[in-house]
Amino acid sequence: MSRTRLSAALATVLLLPALAFAAPAWTPASPAAVPPASEHQPSEQMLAPLVQRFRADQTTLMHVNDIQWGGARREALGGLYRGWTEQLEAMDFDALGLEDRIDWLLFHNHLQQRLRELDFERARVAEAAPLLPEVDALIRLAEARRALAQADGRESAALLESARAALAALDTRIEAGDTAIKALSPAVAHRAARILDATRGALKDWHAHQDGYDPDFTHWLAQPWQALDAQLTKTADLVRKRLAGVDDPAVIIGDPIGREALIAMLQAERIPYTPEELIEIARRDLAWSREEMARAAAEMGARDWREALERVKRASPPIGGQPALVVELADEAMDYLQTHDLVTVPELTRRGWRMTMLSPQAQLQAPFFLGGRDVWVAYPHASMPHDKQMNSLRGNNRHFSRAVVHHELVPGHHLQHFYNQRHQTHRMLFNTPFWMEGWALYWELYLYQRGFAQTPEDRMGMLFWRSHRAARIQFSLSFHLGIMSPQQAIDFLVDDIGHERENASAEVRRSFTGDYGPLYQVAYLLGGMQFMALRQELVESGRMDERSFHDAILKGGTMPVDLVRLRLKGEPPSREQPLWRWEG
Repeated sequence: MSRTRLSAALATVLLLPALAFAAPAWTPASPAAVPPASEHQPSEQMLAPLVQRFRADQTTLMHVNDIQWGGARREALGGLYRGWTEQLEAMDFDALGLEDRIDWLLFHNHLQQRLRELDFERARVAEAAPLLPEVDALIRLAEARRALAQADGRESAALLESARAALAALDTRIEAGDTAIKALSPAVAHRAARILDATRGALKDWHAHQDGYDPDFTHWLAQPWQALDAQLTKTADLVRKRLAGVDDPAVIIGDPIGREALIAMLQAERIPYTPEELIEIARRDLAWSREEMARAAAEMGARDWREALERVKRASPPIGGQPALVVELADEAMDYLQTHDLVTVPELTRRGWRMTMLSPQAQLQAPFFLGGRDVWVAYPHASMPHDKQMNSLRGNNRHFSRAVVHHELVPGHHLQHFYNQRHQTHRMLFNTPFWMEGWALYWELYLYQRGFAQTPEDRMGMLFWRSHRAARIQFSLSFHLGIMSPQQAIDFLVDDIGHERENASAEVRRSFTGDYGPLYQVAYLLGGMQFMALRQELVESGRMDERSFHDAILKGGTMPVDLVRLRLKGEPPSREQPLWRWEG
């Protein structure tokens, strides 16, 4: 993210007069009738163009305020979010139609969550401050450059030398085993190292802007710049290795956010459960999956689920055959959907995707398929050591891949991408993994329920992934609650789910050190469960048919599933809409 220094003048522009809208509500299927998919088109919406404008404003602010961890970005974005919040709250909510009420709730929630994130970032920087002496002054230099201010050479040289000396003194304290420094957690140290790295990168851009162009700047900064650049590198490495312990590549350092922050994020996602309740839901689902796996194992003639899973892992396509298998499995899923009239699959989506093989380096963090608009395939590469080749082969066998392919392509992420580009496009701002990953996971649950996996081996493959998703809820939330370490999470995946240890390590590394929020891995199974509960309420009751139900979800755009529910039921939400408890 970024920030901005645009002043109160911009805030004045953003605070438009209060608007009273009277948008007609979209009415979905009545309980007695099943409408064609064309009836699930929204009426004219008033908030959609405002959301698009906000996105443009935010993009501009982030473009000119791209210095990470600095106060200018937080101040600018905070002003933007507060200004739009005031505009929304000045509207006559009760005069809005169904779609606009949904957009109001989505937009308001988005703004409040962004404000909370800015406060959270401020607190995280303050927590790491003992390892960042005078770094805030360096960040302000980079921010001044973004404000189009030219730096004074002599003053800047003095500032850089002062920061270098402060960082060198910190190095001495670290090497001497200073008790106050050692008391900081590895997570805080790792965060500080990231801030130092980001600051060094920003200062390189700051220095290059005037060096050689401004004789006074060039003269004064030649030595201080080189010395500080080297010092930032040295201090970041020392903090990372000595305090965070990441000189060992096997060590995974996450940054747990704590229970209070977890609950705030769950509320922002409109999930009315505590972390402990969600862990219990996941435990029950894992127990159910284990019983199903035991039945499949018995049909296979295996002693138990572990032996059956081992047999499944050995069922890989021939060397070089994975791409052809992906096409075969993709076609099988699309043909099944169309044969049973479950969802509209436009012809353009059948071959509107590309396939890319994941590099050996990428598989260190993503040992399984990835997808979205396209699909990225995990498979052994000739450059990998033999043991890593076997891990990749076993972890991406035919039966595991069967569920993964339709999750990533159709009816999963590729189909979502197709609809998101064409319907309610402004709602991509409100992207939530509970809708995005939840939808793809819903199809794993629903297709399993329909008997899509016809052999016990295929059922074992689908159940492995369901167990994996339940495990993700448990280890992700437990980590952020401070009751499970990354190593314990790896052991859990190996011992209780059946992962290869190498793949389990990559999965945990991806969860805790990748570009995923604390709730991202939780959202797969929980979002899938929400969609399953919604299907039971609307389809199994006879209020909607399969295809109308699924098409209406896709055409509504991304949002928390409890708002999908109200939209499909035609129930305009209130401003303080109670959250939906779908379980129990």
